[in-house]
Amino acid sequence: MSIKNVTCILIVVCLIIAGCAPEKTTSEKAASESSQSAAQANSAGNAAGQQSPSPAAQETVETSVPATGAVATDVNAEPVAETKQPDVIFVPTPQEVVAKMLELAQVTKDDVVYDLGCGDGRIVVAAAKLGCRAYGFDVDPQRIQESKENVEKNGVGNLATITQKDIFTLDLSPANVITLYLLPSLNVKLIPQLEKLKPGSRIVSHDFDMRGVKPDQVVEVTSDNGAEHTVYLWTTPLKKEPESSDE
Repeated sequence: MSIKNVTCILIVVCLIIAGCAPEKTTSEKAASESSQSAAQANSAGNAAGQQSPSPAAQETVETSVPATGAVATDVNAEPVAETKQPDVIFVPTPQEVVAKMLELAQVTKDDVVYDLGCGDGRIVVAAAKLGCRAYGFDVDPQRIQESKENVEKNGVGNLATITQKDIFTLDLSPANVITLYLLPSLNVKLIPQLEKLKPGSRIVSHDFDMRGVKPDQVVEVTSDNGAEHTVYLWTTPLKKEPESSDE
Protein backbone atom coordinates (compact mmCIF):
# COMPACT_ATOMS: atom_id res chain seq x y z
CA MET A 1 0.00 0.00 0.00
CA SER A 2 1.39 3.29 -1.04
CA ILE A 3 1.86 6.22 1.24
CA LYS A 4 -0.77 8.09 -0.74
CA ASN A 5 -3.37 5.42 -0.04
CA VAL A 6 -2.52 5.36 3.66
CA THR A 7 -2.95 9.10 3.84
CA CYS A 8 -6.37 8.88 2.20
CA ILE A 9 -7.45 6.15 4.62
CA LEU A 10 -6.35 8.28 7.63
CA ILE A 11 -8.28 11.24 6.33
CA VAL A 12 -11.42 9.14 5.94
CA VAL A 13 -11.00 7.68 9.45
CA CYS A 14 -10.62 11.20 10.93
CA LEU A 15 -13.75 12.32 9.17
CA ILE A 16 -15.64 9.30 10.46
CA ILE A 17 -14.40 9.92 14.03
CA ALA A 18 -15.32 13.61 13.81
CA GLY A 19 -18.80 12.67 12.55
CA CYS A 20 -19.54 10.69 15.71
CA ALA A 21 -20.30 13.93 17.62
CA PRO A 22 -21.81 16.25 15.01
CA GLU A 23 -23.16 19.70 15.91
CA LYS A 24 -26.89 20.10 16.42
CA THR A 25 -28.77 20.95 13.33
CA THR A 26 -30.35 24.37 12.91
CA SER A 27 -33.81 22.98 13.67
CA GLU A 28 -32.57 21.30 16.82
CA LYS A 29 -30.90 24.54 17.97
CA ALA A 30 -34.12 26.45 17.40
CA ALA A 31 -36.16 23.89 19.32
CA SER A 32 -33.73 23.97 22.24
CA GLU A 33 -33.62 27.78 22.37
CA SER A 34 -37.44 27.93 22.19
CA SER A 35 -37.72 25.50 25.10
CA GLN A 36 -35.27 27.52 27.17
CA SER A 37 -37.11 30.77 26.39
CA ALA A 38 -40.44 29.26 27.41
CA ALA A 39 -38.99 28.05 30.69
CA GLN A 40 -37.49 31.47 31.41
CA ALA A 41 -40.75 33.21 30.53
CA ASN A 42 -42.73 30.87 32.76
CA SER A 43 -40.33 31.48 35.65
CA ALA A 44 -40.49 35.24 35.19
CA GLY A 45 -44.31 35.13 35.02
CA ASN A 46 -44.51 33.27 38.31
CA ALA A 47 -42.24 35.80 40.00
CA ALA A 48 -44.24 38.72 38.60
CA GLY A 49 -47.51 37.13 39.68
CA GLN A 50 -46.36 37.27 43.29
CA GLN A 51 -45.68 41.02 43.09
CA SER A 52 -48.57 42.48 41.07
CA PRO A 53 -52.13 41.42 40.23
CA SER A 54 -53.21 40.16 36.86
CA PRO A 55 -54.46 42.82 34.39
CA ALA A 56 -58.08 42.03 35.33
CA ALA A 57 -57.35 42.21 39.05
CA GLN A 58 -55.33 45.40 38.57
CA GLU A 59 -58.27 47.01 36.77
CA THR A 60 -60.55 46.05 39.65
CA VAL A 61 -58.18 47.62 42.19
CA GLU A 62 -57.81 50.80 40.18
CA THR A 63 -61.55 51.31 39.75
CA SER A 64 -62.35 50.48 43.37
CA VAL A 65 -60.17 53.27 44.77
CA PRO A 66 -62.25 56.16 43.37
CA ALA A 67 -65.44 54.40 44.47
CA THR A 68 -64.15 54.13 48.06
CA GLY A 69 -63.01 57.75 47.96
CA ALA A 70 -66.40 58.88 46.75
CA VAL A 71 -68.15 57.21 49.65
CA ALA A 72 -65.74 58.78 52.14
CA THR A 73 -66.30 62.21 50.63
CA ASP A 74 -70.08 61.89 50.89
CA VAL A 75 -69.91 60.69 54.49
CA ASN A 76 -67.57 63.45 55.60
CA ALA A 77 -69.28 66.24 53.69
CA GLU A 78 -71.10 68.81 55.76
CA PRO A 79 -74.88 68.45 55.58
CA VAL A 80 -76.54 70.88 53.24
CA ALA A 81 -79.07 73.14 54.94
CA GLU A 82 -82.62 72.67 53.71
CA THR A 83 -84.11 75.63 51.89
CA LYS A 84 -87.22 76.99 53.58
CA GLN A 85 -89.36 79.82 52.36
CA PRO A 86 -90.02 82.68 54.84
CA ASP A 87 -93.32 82.38 56.70
CA VAL A 88 -94.03 86.10 56.33
CA ILE A 89 -93.01 88.85 53.93
CA PHE A 90 -90.48 91.35 55.22
CA VAL A 91 -92.00 94.60 56.44
CA PRO A 92 -89.55 96.79 58.40
CA THR A 93 -90.56 97.78 61.93
CA PRO A 94 -90.41 101.60 62.28
CA GLN A 95 -87.57 102.76 64.50
CA GLU A 96 -90.04 104.38 66.91
CA VAL A 97 -91.68 100.99 67.42
CA VAL A 98 -88.29 99.28 67.82
CA ALA A 99 -87.40 101.73 70.59
CA LYS A 100 -90.76 101.16 72.32
CA MET A 101 -90.39 97.36 72.15
CA LEU A 102 -86.99 97.46 73.84
CA GLU A 103 -88.22 100.03 76.35
CA LEU A 104 -91.27 97.94 77.24
CA ALA A 105 -89.05 94.86 77.69
CA GLN A 106 -86.74 96.98 79.90
CA VAL A 107 -83.65 95.75 78.06
CA THR A 108 -80.32 96.38 79.80
CA LYS A 109 -76.71 95.41 79.15
CA ASP A 110 -77.22 92.27 81.25
CA ASP A 111 -79.87 90.82 78.94
CA VAL A 112 -79.65 88.42 76.00
CA VAL A 113 -82.02 89.37 73.19
CA TYR A 114 -83.25 86.99 70.46
CA ASP A 115 -84.98 88.61 67.50
CA LEU A 116 -86.97 85.91 65.67
CA GLY A 117 -87.30 86.84 62.02
CA CYS A 118 -84.71 89.61 62.18
CA GLY A 119 -85.30 91.10 58.72
CA ASP A 120 -82.64 93.76 58.14
CA GLY A 121 -81.35 93.44 61.71
CA ARG A 122 -82.58 96.79 63.00
CA ILE A 123 -83.87 95.39 66.32
CA VAL A 124 -80.62 93.46 66.86
CA VAL A 125 -78.59 96.58 66.20
CA ALA A 126 -80.75 98.73 68.51
CA ALA A 127 -80.47 96.15 71.30
CA ALA A 128 -76.70 95.84 70.88
CA LYS A 129 -76.39 99.60 71.16
CA LEU A 130 -77.87 99.26 74.65
CA GLY A 131 -74.86 97.15 75.54
CA CYS A 132 -76.45 93.69 75.62
CA ARG A 133 -75.81 90.54 73.59
CA ALA A 134 -78.26 90.43 70.69
CA TYR A 135 -78.93 87.62 68.21
CA GLY A 136 -80.94 87.76 65.01
CA PHE A 137 -82.37 84.72 63.22
CA ASP A 138 -83.95 84.45 59.79
CA VAL A 139 -84.35 81.83 57.04
CA ASP A 140 -84.05 84.31 54.16
CA PRO A 141 -80.43 84.58 52.88
CA GLN A 142 -81.11 88.09 51.57
CA ARG A 143 -82.29 89.26 55.00
CA ILE A 144 -79.27 87.64 56.62
CA GLN A 145 -76.96 89.54 54.28
CA GLU A 146 -78.75 92.83 54.97
CA SER A 147 -78.61 92.22 58.73
CA LYS A 148 -74.89 91.51 58.68
CA GLU A 149 -74.25 94.65 56.66
CA ASN A 150 -76.36 96.65 59.13
CA VAL A 151 -74.41 95.23 62.08
CA GLU A 152 -71.10 96.08 60.42
CA LYS A 153 -72.24 99.58 59.44
CA ASN A 154 -73.25 100.34 63.03
CA GLY A 155 -70.07 98.89 64.54
CA VAL A 156 -71.81 96.48 66.92
CA GLY A 157 -70.25 93.25 65.64
CA ASN A 158 -68.78 92.58 69.09
CA LEU A 159 -72.29 92.26 70.56
CA ALA A 160 -74.57 91.34 67.64
CA THR A 161 -74.74 87.94 65.90
CA ILE A 162 -76.80 87.09 62.82
CA THR A 163 -77.60 83.47 61.95
CA GLN A 164 -79.59 81.85 59.15
CA LYS A 165 -81.89 79.48 61.01
CA ASP A 166 -85.46 78.24 61.14
CA ILE A 167 -86.81 79.94 64.27
CA PHE A 168 -89.15 77.02 65.01
CA THR A 169 -86.16 74.75 65.61
CA LEU A 170 -84.36 77.13 67.99
CA ASP A 171 -83.59 76.55 71.64
CA LEU A 172 -84.71 79.87 73.12
CA SER A 173 -83.58 79.11 76.68
CA PRO A 174 -80.32 81.16 76.51
CA ALA A 175 -82.37 84.34 75.93
CA ASN A 176 -84.36 86.36 78.43
CA VAL A 177 -85.83 88.81 75.90
CA ILE A 178 -87.62 87.71 72.71
CA THR A 179 -88.74 90.17 70.03
CA LEU A 180 -91.29 89.26 67.36
CA TYR A 181 -92.96 90.69 64.28
CA LEU A 182 -94.81 87.62 63.04
CA LEU A 183 -98.40 86.62 62.34
CA PRO A 184 -100.65 85.64 65.29
CA SER A 185 -100.67 81.98 64.18
CA LEU A 186 -96.86 81.92 64.18
CA ASN A 187 -96.76 83.47 67.66
CA VAL A 188 -98.99 80.64 68.83
CA LYS A 189 -96.76 78.09 67.12
CA LEU A 190 -93.84 79.41 69.20
CA ILE A 191 -95.60 78.90 72.56
CA PRO A 192 -93.98 75.51 73.35
CA GLN A 193 -90.54 77.09 72.84
CA LEU A 194 -91.43 80.26 74.76
CA GLU A 195 -92.63 78.23 77.73
CA LYS A 196 -89.07 76.94 78.19
CA LEU A 197 -87.72 80.45 78.86
CA LYS A 198 -86.44 81.28 82.33
CA PRO A 199 -89.02 82.83 84.70
CA GLY A 200 -89.14 86.60 84.31
CA SER A 201 -88.18 86.55 80.62
CA ARG A 202 -89.91 89.13 78.45
CA ILE A 203 -91.54 88.69 75.06
CA VAL A 204 -92.51 91.70 72.95
CA SER A 205 -94.44 91.59 69.69
CA HIS A 206 -95.08 94.28 67.10
CA ASP A 207 -98.76 94.48 66.06
CA PHE A 208 -99.73 90.83 66.64
CA ASP A 209 -100.97 89.11 69.78
CA MET A 210 -100.63 85.52 70.94
CA ARG A 211 -103.97 83.81 71.07
CA GLY A 212 -104.64 81.99 74.34
CA VAL A 213 -101.96 83.92 76.27
CA LYS A 214 -102.83 87.06 78.23
CA PRO A 215 -100.40 89.98 77.68
CA ASP A 216 -99.01 91.91 80.64
CA GLN A 217 -99.14 95.18 78.72
CA VAL A 218 -100.48 96.50 75.42
CA VAL A 219 -99.13 99.85 74.23
CA GLU A 220 -100.06 101.94 71.22
CA VAL A 221 -97.30 103.71 69.28
CA THR A 222 -97.59 106.33 66.56
CA SER A 223 -94.77 106.29 64.05
CA ASP A 224 -93.36 109.41 62.39
CA ASN A 225 -95.56 108.89 59.33
CA GLY A 226 -98.67 108.92 61.52
CA ALA A 227 -99.36 105.16 61.37
CA GLU A 228 -100.66 103.49 64.52
CA HIS A 229 -98.87 100.40 65.88
CA THR A 230 -99.49 98.09 68.83
CA VAL A 231 -96.81 96.52 71.01
CA TYR A 232 -97.62 93.51 73.19
CA LEU A 233 -95.59 92.42 76.24
CA TRP A 234 -95.70 89.02 77.93
CA THR A 235 -93.55 87.72 80.77
CA THR A 236 -92.82 84.13 81.72
CA PRO A 237 -94.33 81.97 82.95
CA LEU A 238 -96.98 82.70 80.34
CA LYS A 239 -100.47 83.44 81.60
CA LYS A 240 -102.75 81.08 79.70
CA GLU A 241 -106.32 82.22 79.13
CA PRO A 242 -109.19 79.74 79.50
CA GLU A 243 -110.47 78.41 76.20
CA SER A 244 -113.75 79.85 75.03
CA SER A 245 -116.71 77.53 75.53
CA ASP A 246 -118.06 78.18 72.02
CA GLU A 247 -114.96 76.69 70.37
